Amino acid sequence: MKTLDHIPTGKIERAATLVKTGIKIGGNYAKYYTKKMVSPSLDKEQLNQDNAEDIYDGLKDLKGSALKVAQMLSMEKNLLPRAFVEQFSLAQFSVPPLSAPLVRKVFKRYQGAYPEEVYDTFSKDSINAASIGQVHKATKDGKILAVKIQYPGVAESVTSDLALVRPVALRMFNLKGQDTDKYFKEVEDKLIEETDYVLEVMQSQEISKACSTIANINFPEYYPSMSNSRIITMDWIQGEHLSEYVAKPFSEVHGNLLGQALWDFYMYQIHMLRKVHADPHPGNFLIRPSETQLGNPELVAIDFGCIKSIPLNFYVPYFELANEKSLKDPIFFMEKLKALEIITPSDSKEEVAYFKALFHEMLSLFTAPFHKEVFDFGDPVFWGNIASLSERYANDPTIRKMNGNRGSKHFLYINRTFFGLFNLLFDLKAKVSVNSYKDLSLA
Repeated sequence: MKTLDHIPTGKIERAATLVKTGIKIGGNYAKYYTKKMVSPSLDKEQLNQDNAEDIYDGLKDLKGSALKVAQMLSMEKNLLPRAFVEQFSLAQFSVPPLSAPLVRKVFKRYQGAYPEEVYDTFSKDSINAASIGQVHKATKDGKILAVKIQYPGVAESVTSDLALVRPVALRMFNLKGQDTDKYFKEVEDKLIEETDYVLEVMQSQEISKACSTIANINFPEYYPSMSNSRIITMDWIQGEHLSEYVAKPFSEVHGNLLGQALWDFYMYQIHMLRKVHADPHPGNFLIRPSETQLGNPELVAIDFGCIKSIPLNFYVPYFELANEKSLKDPIFFMEKLKALEIITPSDSKEEVAYFKALFHEMLSLFTAPFHKEVFDFGDPVFWGNIASLSERYANDPTIRKMNGNRGSKHFLYINRTFFGLFNLLFDLKAKVSVNSYKDLSLA
């Protein structure tokens, strides 16, 4: 993989990169419509492939928030065309890294010393590169360490990057009006937090300690004395990313064991801590042989940059709607839709009726796991229903006429968390005990 000797850091330079990408996309559409005049039955598969590649090529050299948004979108497997999901998923842990000379220069700027002055050994080449930073292997006093170094200019360009991608997001999600500000502010605040590595170390230590009693999941140790706002030093964990693990054959027993650990980890955070690791993609979880159960695997959570706190006034109605009885009580159901800002005072009768029916159907499906003692996330019927529902509403002309601004700003990261979690559990084909996390509070 090629390395980068330079990353655009100024607003004008970054904007120019996206303008070039836009020109390429325009050319792709021109080619598509020319071919379609000759072959009216031509589908958009090649157009989607060309656009996905060109967008990703532009974003991967920018890195930062624009690439992070692409990574977030890669989790929306039933929203985006397959070509976009496949390309954007590369942003999880496979992007061009900084070159060795640039790494050394950036490290000196952040730490005030060169890597070889801080560690006993330091790999000049990146082991892993993602949207906000890249990881190098190092040693110190006999410990094998992972050193995450943030790309230059990332923290300073969050706001300007989001302004650049905002028009695309507005069109993609059918968002209109001033109410969109609260959603973009939520994303901006979270991305700014993700660039604060001092905060990430603190969150990592706090949640790791709180979740230490959960079976079959482990966490690296973090070293604040060798970390700062742009560098994190932690234990090196030898393992494979969850996506690599599920790409090979694994037993049903191990899939269920890992899935249960993942489920308990998330449910404990949400219900006991009221904050949650809101970035559940495969690049944030490693799988390695268990340290305590010979012959079994265990999960290791390695990134706590995106933590979402869940306020009580959102938590209560959100999980009341997950109760099967709530879905059968139309008056109670409507009260919760209003409490969660899904139905608003300015809605017309047509909008109220439409969105009430839409969310009743969606919630009946997406909350199904909470209605059972044991749920099979590998069930093809469950995922077939999700794909069918997503496709139907994506092509529904009625919803395009209505304002897509729906719900509290807290939905953005909580829904993202659950959808990402469900997809990881599907990859593991896991059957999980839904309420087992409750026993952890008594431990």
